[in-house]
Amino acid sequence: MKRILLAATTALAMVVAGATGVNAKELRWGFQTDTDSLDPHAHAVTFTIGFLGNVYEGLVRRDGDLKIKPALAESWTVSDDATVWRFNLRKGVKFSNGNDFTADDVLFSYKRMSDKDAQMKIALASIKEARKVGDHTVEFITHAPNPILTGRMNGFFIMDKEWSEANGATKVTVMAGDTQKVSPAGQIAMGTGPFVITERTAQVKTTLVPNKSWWGKASHNLTKVTMTPVKQDATRVAALLSGELDMAYPIPTQDINRVNSNNGTSVLVGPELRTIFVFMEQGGDKLFGTDTKNPFQDVRVRKALYHSINIEAIKKKIMRNLATPSAIMISPKLFDRAGDFNRYAYDPNMAKKLLSDAGYAGGLTARFDCPNDRYVNDEQICQAVTSMAAKVGIKLSLTAKPKAQYFKQVLDSKKRDYHVGLIGWTPGSFDSHNVVINLLASYNEKAKTGRYNLSNYSDARIDELTPMIQSESNKVKRDAMIAEVYKRVHDNVYFIPLHQQALAWGKRDNVALKQRGDNVFRFRYVTIN
Repeated sequence: MKRILLAATTALAMVVAGATGVNAKELRWGFQTDTDSLDPHAHAVTFTIGFLGNVYEGLVRRDGDLKIKPALAESWTVSDDATVWRFNLRKGVKFSNGNDFTADDVLFSYKRMSDKDAQMKIALASIKEARKVGDHTVEFITHAPNPILTGRMNGFFIMDKEWSEANGATKVTVMAGDTQKVSPAGQIAMGTGPFVITERTAQVKTTLVPNKSWWGKASHNLTKVTMTPVKQDATRVAALLSGELDMAYPIPTQDINRVNSNNGTSVLVGPELRTIFVFMEQGGDKLFGTDTKNPFQDVRVRKALYHSINIEAIKKKIMRNLATPSAIMISPKLFDRAGDFNRYAYDPNMAKKLLSDAGYAGGLTARFDCPNDRYVNDEQICQAVTSMAAKVGIKLSLTAKPKAQYFKQVLDSKKRDYHVGLIGWTPGSFDSHNVVINLLASYNEKAKTGRYNLSNYSDARIDELTPMIQSESNKVKRDAMIAEVYKRVHDNVYFIPLHQQALAWGKRDNVALKQRGDNVFRFRYVTIN
């Protein structure tokens, strides 16, 4: 009989754990928020996926340079038509409770992650069938050729089938909607990764230690990791400067010079692959919760809002020049034809004319929901957009709230409880198809498309191109189809892209780590001198 081990949870009250001068091999890490769940299939949010990637593993993983590498699969092959993928699983791997990792765990995790309530299911949408070939061999058969499958499987974390069945964790945690369903996997993490969670009080502190039974070779020298959510920027920066934290992010752009000038601390700055953008609800005839005609169904109104935004002012005054204005919904580093597109110019007069032409010469009113602890200066960006829009006659009533409340509200696909909102997206596969299938295609539960199409529009041509982009192996043809999708989004202003924000990670000088462009922090690359 396999052993069942439950992680202990201890109530903790300190905002920043530890004290100056603790064991040099303990990493005290502060982030602006906490993971919303420990369930690896529940929430498609970069921080949650990144954090859990220290505890759980997939068949493949990305290394410090973001290249796809073997993980729980030591090798794989693909058929000539790119529809049958065979993964040869690593032998001798154990979950942190001592249970053996086998093909049964892969098939169980595939089924669990494919559940209708699993936000992560989109990563597996192209798979038609998963089958066991042997105890350490599995095959995935795709609906159509899919040469980029491994890139999309980075977040396909494997759970322990026997532990899940014994502990009632076979169903995924539901993260959105009025009625949330919490799986035991939401509070207990049972993975094969390099670290194990030993203590956790949500929104207070999470403690991890190295997994002594991990199959890989550790490159870190850590004995313990303490993660503390520190929402307030000033508190988080002060804790780093005082030595209470060894690493903290994000560092607000206005505090970078301060951290760099402090003895013993510095900031790592690098480009992030995340695009920040504004979405506008376009599916309903009336604005949610009102009897008012939905103005955002008119492309002239959407274009007017776009023309009202002074992106250079946001870049200089709010982002301190640590942002790259964007014309499309992906980092230009990830699409060779990004230079084909230009933003609509900041033009208040044109915005007013478009509003007048659309029948809103007297202006219009709508609600603007925004997170205040998820992205770099997110609330300030929303305040700036609100002010700019008001000058042309678009009066946005701004409500900013913590990400846990915000995402619960806007990710409920059954109730579009918003008018205008702000969100960011990092394509997990580092490929445009990730953006297309998640954000730009129509929402379709059966096809598993458009889960994050928060503008709630439907474009038949984009829907037609989505599976074609996934299957096309000729780069020129594929890029042409991707460019067509981005052009349709641009011409119709389905979304308003703002910028790619910069990464700003603060650390003590004795800490060495890898800063990845996807803003994912992996402990296995950390050494403390």
